[in-house]
Amino acid sequence: MLHVLRTLFVLLSLSLIACGETSTPSSLGESPLTQEPEGTIKNDYSEAATWLCRPGRNDHCTVDLTTSVVAKDGTVTTEPFTPAQNPEIDCFYVYPTVSRDTTPNADMNAGPGEISVVAAQFARYSSVCRTFAPLYRQVSLTALRARRAGQPINADRELAFNDVVDAWNHYLEHDNQGRGVVLVGHSQGSGVLTRLIAEKIEGTDTASLMIAAHLIGTRLAIPQGDVVGGSFKTTPLCTDGDQTGCVVTFASFRDTVPPPANTLFGKVPGENMVAACNNPAELDGSNGALNAYLSAAGPGVSSGAQAAWSKTQEVTTPYVSAPGLLSAQCVNDERGSWLEVTVHGDPMDARADDISGDVTVDGVIQADWGLHLIDVHLAMGNLVRLAERQGAAWLASH
Repeated sequence: MLHVLRTLFVLLSLSLIACGETSTPSSLGESPLTQEPEGTIKNDYSEAATWLCRPGRNDHCTVDLTTSVVAKDGTVTTEPFTPAQNPEIDCFYVYPTVSRDTTPNADMNAGPGEISVVAAQFARYSSVCRTFAPLYRQVSLTALRARRAGQPINADRELAFNDVVDAWNHYLEHDNQGRGVVLVGHSQGSGVLTRLIAEKIEGTDTASLMIAAHLIGTRLAIPQGDVVGGSFKTTPLCTDGDQTGCVVTFASFRDTVPPPANTLFGKVPGENMVAACNNPAELDGSNGALNAYLSAAGPGVSSGAQAAWSKTQEVTTPYVSAPGLLSAQCVNDERGSWLEVTVHGDPMDARADDISGDVTVDGVIQADWGLHLIDVHLAMGNLVRLAERQGAAWLASH
């Protein structure tokens, strides 16, 4: 029983997926919808409080993203962050399962999970695009906990999906004005965006506006050896950094802890179907080198402690980059298809030799989760650089 309780605590702490609490602007106000969701009340996405991020305001995407760059010799330099002043493209983000609300579906008030994850997973995209991140009545951590404990409660996935559809339609009608847009999601957010693309974008005029979709930490089905089919009818996997109208997707695992038989990611049902994987650290021209932006403090209580990033200097910024420490490649074998992450630690230098990010219970790695906690963080710099390249390619063709 104790082990079960600890496991449930771990799942609750997945709300710290954004690498812990971050300082944020003052509240943007209470959402016009605060009662327990009933499935019949639509959100008013013309209200400021229904968005975590929108252009031209001080909100949860205008946060401190200053990064300490730690060299192999332990030297620490500071990398400031500057958002684009007049970006020509947009980014639309749907966040993962982070709501700590006690109801099966989240309410429309931004809690600490929503606030911290949008800062860590999405705010950095503001260096290349205008940022749009709607709140939505997602399936909460409470519902996830109950399902994992074998006592599922009624969570309304249609409610969550319809909220994002409404936010997307509001964006198209009031904000898009023919601009190209990158769709960005992780975990539950990627699942919602997968359905949005399949049901509301493919085969419509809106498809021409989609620069790319960065759908991370999910299981996107595709025929073995192919680049299109499965989850999408016409939207292919990106095979080049300048390709547009395509998808980037992966679930990450350590090279030392590959997907086990009971893995939650890296496998999909269906004959000759595999979980799609393409490597942003190849697509962006980095030759497999991950440009990670990790939390200086580590992912939180559900993961192991992060060792000091430098043995000679203190790190005081919210985020850390360690050039040359991480690389990745897509692997496809009998165990599944996933992004294999290798840590190139050197005990002889003055930099940390490993990263935290595995889901752990009593210090034991839960291999079925892989590096789900830090999927996006591992490739954050690559994904942003890729969005910039794809955006430039889209603009050149329009």
